[in-house]
Amino acid sequence: MEFLRQASEAGADHNCWAYRVGDEYRFNDDGEPGGSAGRPILAAIDGQGLDEVAVVVTRTFGGIKLGVGGLVRAYGGTAAECLRTAQRRTLVRTVVVRLRAPFECLGAAHGLLEQRALQRLREAFDERGVVLEVAVEEGQEPALLRAFVDATRGKGSGEIVE
Repeated sequence: MEFLRQASEAGADHNCWAYRVGDEYRFNDDGEPGGSAGRPILAAIDGQGLDEVAVVVTRTFGGIKLGVGGLVRAYGGTAAECLRTAQRRTLVRTVVVRLRAPFECLGAAHGLLEQRALQRLREAFDERGVVLEVAVEEGQEPALLRAFVDATRGKGSGEIVE
């Protein structure tokens, strides 16, 4: 909601918007006739199969009434064209995995993380050795846990955190 507020222009007559994040979605016509602005923007998002997207279309009244059909085409078309040409980013769902190993396995642990290009979220040390938390692509956790145990010659262990 903060993004929508920041993206809106204070002096405009209408800042109509929609967003979709997974199964959650909302839209707002901001004073336009019901269903003529926010819903077409959401349809543009859904029509392109996008997720985790928010769109604001701003309009200043220019003296010509577009009618409901014209507003639907204007808002939906503008949103669709902007989304069509926007830079896209593939979202990868990740899971946090906690790995534990004795000190003598630290090099092997770091080597495995580098080899798999995994994002290290946390590294801590305790009396037993190193504790690493890494983000791994959802579904890849079992393979990582097996590889970690292999890399540490059975001395390391791991668990899924989130």
